[in-house]
Amino acid sequence: MGGNSPCASCKLLRRRCAKGCIFAPYFPPDDPHRFAIVHKVFGASNISKMLQELPVHQRADAVSSLVYEANARVRDPVYGCVGAISYLQNQVAQLQMQLAVAQAEILCIQVQQEPMAMPSPAVPMDGSDDKSFLLHNNLSPYFNLASNSSNVTHESLKREGFYGQDMVS
Repeated sequence: MGGNSPCASCKLLRRRCAKGCIFAPYFPPDDPHRFAIVHKVFGASNISKMLQELPVHQRADAVSSLVYEANARVRDPVYGCVGAISYLQNQVAQLQMQLAVAQAEILCIQVQQEPMAMPSPAVPMDGSDDKSFLLHNNLSPYFNLASNSSNVTHESLKREGFYGQDMVS
C-alpha cells in the first residue's frame, strides 16, 4: 500500500508495506484473518512466488482459491477442499439413489392401481423364452419392480460430515 495503513500481510509479518507490495491489493488491512490463514497453510514466501508467476488479471482469483483451500485445510488437514467435494458428491449420489427408489415406488403403485388395460402380448412362436420377449417389448420393469425396490436396503450410517453435520446414507 505504501500509504498510512500497511496491508494485512505486512501487518502480520511486522514489516513496512512497500509501494509495490504484491499482497496489498488482495489482503486489505481490514481483513487480517484472510492473510493469517493463508500464511499459516502456505507460507508468505510461497504465496508471493505464486502471485509473481501469475498474470495480474488472474491474481485475484488465485488468492480467492488460496483462501478457500486454506480454510478447507484448517478444517480438514488431510483432504482439504477435496474432502468437501467428495462429501458433496457422495451426498448427491445418495440423493439420486433415494430419488430413483421413490420414482420406482411411485411407478409400482401406479401400475398396481391401474386396471390391466394393456393388451396381453401374444406368446412368441419362434421358441425364444419369455424373459427375452419381455425385455424386447420393454415390459420387464412392470414385473420386476416390486422385487427390485424391496431389495434396496436403507442403512443409517452416522458420522460427522465435513461441515459438522451428521451424514446419513
